[in-house]
Amino acid sequence: MRAVQVQEYGGPEVLRTVETEVPEPGPGQVSVDVAYTGVNFADLKARGEGYRVPSLPFVPGLEVSGRVRALGEGVSGVEVGQEVAALTAGGAYADVVVTDATTVFPLPSGVDLRTAATLPTVLPTAYALVHAVGRLQPGETVLVQGAAGGIGTAVGQLAKAAGASGVFGVVSGAAKAKYALDHGHDDVFVVPSTTDSVQFVDEVRAATGGRGVDLALDPVGGETFRASLASLAVFGRLVSFGNASSAEPWQVGQPELYPTGLSVSGFSILTLAQTAPDALRALTEKAFAAVAEGVVSLPVTAEFPLEEASEAHRLMGGRTSTGKLLLRVA
Repeated sequence: MRAVQVQEYGGPEVLRTVETEVPEPGPGQVSVDVAYTGVNFADLKARGEGYRVPSLPFVPGLEVSGRVRALGEGVSGVEVGQEVAALTAGGAYADVVVTDATTVFPLPSGVDLRTAATLPTVLPTAYALVHAVGRLQPGETVLVQGAAGGIGTAVGQLAKAAGASGVFGVVSGAAKAKYALDHGHDDVFVVPSTTDSVQFVDEVRAATGGRGVDLALDPVGGETFRASLASLAVFGRLVSFGNASSAEPWQVGQPELYPTGLSVSGFSILTLAQTAPDALRALTEKAFAAVAEGVVSLPVTAEFPLEEASEAHRLMGGRTSTGKLLLRVA
C-alpha cells in the first residue's frame, strides 16, 4: 500500500510516498481503508520538529474517513465495510490505517465520506472549547485566535448557536478576515504576525466598550497567549489548546489571576483520547450531531491527492489557507 513517510525532520519536501506493508489490527483495534485524510497543523509540527513522533520513519495524519477493513479481537459496535470517521495517533497519510476502536465513529445519517474527514479532530475540539471546557453562556463574548482555520470556522458557528452576543476573531490577513466574517464571527482583527499580537488587545477592549471578552481561545501560545489573557473581562476564562508558536511553555499564577478573578484551562483531543476515551466519545457524538443537524459546517477549501501531501503542507504553512484541507486517498 501507499504511505507518506517522514524519514527526517524538515520542510514539506521531506514528505515521501513509499510502498509499505498493510497494517493489521491488534486486540481492540480497527483497520480502515482510507477515503480521505484531514490535514492539521499538528501534522506540520510533526514533520518539522517531531511533535508527538515516537520514532522515524513516521507516517503523519490524525483523522480519516473510510470503510472498516478488518476488526481486531474484542471489537464490537462497527462492522467490516461500514463507513466511519476515525481519530488516529498517526499513520493517516496512507491507504490503510489502524487505530483504537474507541476512536472510530460510524457516520451520522446524511454525512458523506468527504465531509466526514473534516470531523474527527476539528469538530470535537471546537465543541469542547465552546461547551465542555469554555462553558460559554448565552449573552457572553468570545475571542477566537486563528478564526479562519478549521477550528475557528467551527467555533464561530457553534458560539453563535450557543447564544454568544459577540464573536471576535483574530486572523493574519484581509482575505481570512472576510472568510471568518462569513462563518459566524461578528468582528475580526487582522494581526499579520504573532509578534504583533499585543495590538489586538486594544481592539478587543474597544469592541467591547472597555470590558473585554468572557472567553478567549488560544492555540498559539507565547505572546499571543499573554495578550489573550490581557483581553479578558472580569471573571473571564482562557482556554489554551495548542502552541503553534513553539514558544516556551506558558506560566501564569496568582499575580495575573487574582485581581479580576480570571481562570485558565487547557484542552488536547489527542491527550483526551488516551486518558479519557469515554469522555471523548461522548463529546464526539455531540459534535457529530451538531453537523448532522446543520448547526455547523466546515468547508473543504482545498483537496490534494495523497502523493501531493507536501503541497498541502506548503499551503497550510504559508498561513494563507482557510477552512479545511484534505488529502484524497481512495
